[in-house]
Amino acid sequence: MENQPKLNSSKEVIAFLAERFPQCFTAEGEARPLKIGIFQDLVARVEGEMSLSKTQLRSALRLYTSSWRYLYGIKLGATRVDLDGNPCGELDEQHVEHARKQLEEAKARVQAQRAEQQAKKREAAAANGQEEAPRRERKPRPAPRRSENSDRKPRADKPAAKAQRAPREEQRHTPVSDINALSVGQALKVKAGNNAMDATVLEITKDGVRVQLTSGMSMIVRAEHLVF
Repeated sequence: MENQPKLNSSKEVIAFLAERFPQCFTAEGEARPLKIGIFQDLVARVEGEMSLSKTQLRSALRLYTSSWRYLYGIKLGATRVDLDGNPCGELDEQHVEHARKQLEEAKARVQAQRAEQQAKKREAAAANGQEEAPRRERKPRPAPRRSENSDRKPRADKPAAKAQRAPREEQRHTPVSDINALSVGQALKVKAGNNAMDATVLEITKDGVRVQLTSGMSMIVRAEHLVF
């Protein structure tokens, strides 16, 4: 026991469990739904091995069951398994729907984080005075030579519609100052970089406001990303 290496991260614990119980856990690919109460089975079977504690097992199990590949495996008709791969009942519709919502929210968070990172990069570039590389100056083309006997036709005036086109007025939005003043069903917009997407308030939470975009996707957004 003293010579056993210690597992320091949840990913290392998951890799150990996939090797120890290959019919139950997997280190890659779509994961199988786990038996309800499998944590107690894990404690009984492996606590002390590789110096594992209950806290490490619980953290690894939480990471495993919240991963996208595990949530993809939670679908109607799928069967839960125990540590040895024995079937332990089919998933019910409530658990399938819960997993689907978790997956949608996780994808929305990643999308929002990417948009926020891109906006920060653009702001940093602007603050550092970085501009696009100057365009290469084109040399004027020589005018075509006309024969002396050719008739010169009067040049038609080009329409000046493009020159007279008014500059596009930038749309302004009012930031949301107090999320508690919002109400369910209220229409607003979610800022993503320089864009603003139409959304509807679904719920006011302690972490922010859960909204639904016109695409049907729901996500939790902080107040600083909400405008009218």
